[in-house]
Amino acid sequence: MKVFFRRIHLYLGLTAGLVITISCLTGALLVFEKELTEAFNHNRYYVQPEKERLPLDKIAEMVKQQVPGAGIARIQVYADPSRSLAVQLEEGKKGGKKEAKGEAPRAEGKKGEKPAGKKGEAPKKAKGRTAFVNPYTGKVIELYSYQQTFYYQIFSLHRWLLAGDTGKMITGASTLIFFFILITGIILWWPKTRKILQQRLKVKWDGGWKRLNHDMHVVLGFYVSIFLFVTVFTGLTWSYEWFSKGLYAVLGTSPKAAEAPVSAVAPETTGKVSYEAALAQVKQQVPDAQYYAVAMPKDSAAAVQVTLLPASALHEGATTSYYLDQYNGQVLQSQTFSEKNLGQKVRSTIKPLHTGAIFGLPSKIFALLLALLGATFPTTGTILWINRTMKKKKTTKNKKEVVTQL
Repeated sequence: MKVFFRRIHLYLGLTAGLVITISCLTGALLVFEKELTEAFNHNRYYVQPEKERLPLDKIAEMVKQQVPGAGIARIQVYADPSRSLAVQLEEGKKGGKKEAKGEAPRAEGKKGEKPAGKKGEAPKKAKGRTAFVNPYTGKVIELYSYQQTFYYQIFSLHRWLLAGDTGKMITGASTLIFFFILITGIILWWPKTRKILQQRLKVKWDGGWKRLNHDMHVVLGFYVSIFLFVTVFTGLTWSYEWFSKGLYAVLGTSPKAAEAPVSAVAPETTGKVSYEAALAQVKQQVPDAQYYAVAMPKDSAAAVQVTLLPASALHEGATTSYYLDQYNGQVLQSQTFSEKNLGQKVRSTIKPLHTGAIFGLPSKIFALLLALLGATFPTTGTILWINRTMKKKKTTKNKKEVVTQL
């Protein structure tokens, strides 16, 4: 059985080793994407604080003037007074008048972005751009499109090898293969005796390069396998719909959000809730959130949605949502992370688990080391196989020479 599993482990590794290495290396580059982006593009994300911020509705109008034809899908306000506003634009629709219903915001900012236009020039239109705005002057600091960034290329290489649907199919299959590689690896690692167990729990750093390569693959592989299982498992939920559906079926729950409430349709003469009023209403409920993202409804019946990340949130997916009547501003419905069902919690936690952001900086550092180690295993495994093959050939040759001499 050991021989059988060793062959399965080997063939799977040779088949998907290169893609696994690419996925791990690009994953390592993506771990500190947000931090590096903000560090290298400080002027986009931070401004000089002044006494009072402009009203959000005034800022929305100023952004529309500076980006002709654009609508406002969402305005994200940070608690930090030195942070710029992130205004998600809705472009490509006639007149830019329709505004998209808000959704839980993803972390803003990536590394290596290309500016949308030079200073003083009218920026070119690009669907789904974000306008970073000075909250005290209303001036657009920069128009940002993730698809035009260096990190988007790294992300594309990580998810679909820069090859569209074909690349996505290859990375999905390789991720599934990696899952079985980890299982067969644990089976092969399992020791028969206590002496062998001791050998497989410790790297012999003072051994020869062959022994060191063996221990780097076998010993370190065992220690990180359980964490790699988590990374691979969460990756499979994005690679295969059947895997994702199967997960929630096993849990007996659904990841779908509850149906949003509707506003009480008022006469046309009735005024609507402003961005600033909606923000103030939610701030009364949760005054210390890390950020608030306000999205106006796209029709006369929908509600205003305000999504926030509490100061005490365990991770970036632990958001709270408020729905307000667009005519009178009353809270129609709210849902904290703890109030979500199991499926919704799992769905919100998958990304932080996969990226290592689940416990902040310590888990990110661990995720970086894990990804770098994961990238070495196909190489150390291949070298291990070559060494064993050469050893077998040498042993066979020696046996033939002995027989010939006899």
